Formats: sequence, structure tokens, C-alpha cells
Amino acid sequence: MNISIIGAGNMAQGLATRFAEAGHSVTIASRDSAKAEAAARELGNGVSFAPIATAAQAADIVVLAVPYDAAADVIVAGGGFAGKVVVDITNPTTADFSGLSIGHTTSAAEEIQKRAPQAKVVKAFNTIFAQVLQNGGKAAGLPTTVFVAGDDEAARAAVIDLARSAGFETLETGALASARYLEPVAALNITLGYGLGHGTDIAPTWQRAA
Repeated sequence: MNISIIGAGNMAQGLATRFAEAGHSVTIASRDSAKAEAAARELGNGVSFAPIATAAQAADIVVLAVPYDAAADVIVAGGGFAGKVVVDITNPTTADFSGLSIGHTTSAAEEIQKRAPQAKVVKAFNTIFAQVLQNGGKAAGLPTTVFVAGDDEAARAAVIDLARSAGFETLETGALASARYLEPVAALNITLGYGLGHGTDIAPTWQRAA
């Protein structure tokens, strides 16, 4: 698949590495074109860079790997991502990471869907630390779970296929509204990892009967 990742930070680079190693064509784009170019060159493995609009147009899946507060501007820069599967990995954390800025009646994913109404937004990868991605997508030596939520069944399936191809476990959590639960899980993971000193070699999962 052609995967365009909007963002050039640690999460963007970690996902780019995982997807490129899985054999996907990966492009990094950013509002800071120099940063996107530098990231692509450093990552190698066929990862390329392009302007946001160009990257979005060529993509089968667009990954929003930017802070939630930057998502609105990125959607505009990408032309609205009409018809595209858009993976939202954002979490609407407060500036000091002590909590979430929105919740209960909406989520970052739902707000992004409102701003990109012709896109197929899927919530995924938001509960995984960048350091886990750098460790091959594993926490404590085990594959991490990607929780997947979205209103479009085909879009959910595409993201599940992408995650599994990169070595992740997956768990489908239903409609996009379930991002209201997934984003607090990410906040708990941040609290455990940083606030309570458990470190970043951790990730939430879900135990299932055989």
C-alpha cells in the first residue's frame, strides 16, 4: 500500500519505519518541508518525502501523526482528504499531559471527522509509545495491540491489514465514537509510563479467551 504519514516527529518516524519494513511505500509530509526531508533521508529504506497535498493525493492511507491541535491546519493543507482512509493517532492531551482537553461526548477522532467529512477516519495507534515503535513495535518483547475504531467497515479493515502486516496485534473496537474510550486509555498509558515511572516499554492490550 501507499502510506503517507503527515508529521515528522518520533511517532511519524516510528510508524514510517514499521510500515517500510513491512514492504509498504511510505511518504513523509510536514508543514515543515525541511524536517520531512531530513526525516526521510535519515530513515532510508525507500521512505520518501513530499508536500502534504501531494502525499495525500497519492496515498491509499493517510496517517495523521501530528498533535491534535495541529490537525485542523493539516486537513486544510491536505485538501480535506476526500475519499481517503485517514488514520488518526492523536490524543487531545492538555499542555502538561495531565489529562484530556475533550471527552465524554466527543473525541479527537470525531472532531477530525467533522473537519474532514469526506474522509474515512479511523482511530488507531494512539495507545502506543514512540519508543515501542522504535523497538520493533514490541513492548516487553511482545507484539503490541493496535485498537481500531471507525464508522466505515472497509476503512477499518484496511487499517487492520496495515497494522497486522507490520507485526502488530489488532482489536476492532467498533464505531468511531469508541475513540472516546481509546483516548483515555492512551492518557492512562502516559500516566503510567511517565507520571508513575513505569517507563515506555509498556502498552495496553486486551486479554481474550482462546
